[in-house]
Amino acid sequence: MRKYELMYIVNPSLDDATRGALIENLHGILTNNGATLVSVDEWGLRDLAYEIKDLTKGYYVVTTFTSAEEAALNEFDRLARINKDVVRHMIVRLDEQN
Repeated sequence: MRKYELMYIVNPSLDDATRGALIENLHGILTNNGATLVSVDEWGLRDLAYEIKDLTKGYYVVTTFTSAEEAALNEFDRLARINKDVVRHMIVRLDEQN
C-alpha cells in the first residue's frame, strides 16, 4: 500500500451543508475505489496565493490516504476536474522513510 496526501480547495461561497456533502462525496470517490482514509484535516477558509477563477479565498481540505492501486487517484482526478466547486486539487505520493 502506498501512502498519498491530497489537498484540494473548495469554492468558498458554498454553505456549510453543501460543502460538507461535497467533501463526503469526494472522500467517497477514494473509498469506493479501494483507498483507505488515514486522516482528514479541514484547514478552513484561507486566502489564495493568487486569484483563481475570480476567487481570492478558498476552503482548504488536506487528506492522507493509502491505496494499493492507482484507480482511486485516477478517478478522483477525473471527477475533481469536472466538478465546478473544486477550485484546485493536488495528489502527492508520500515517500517511505527508513
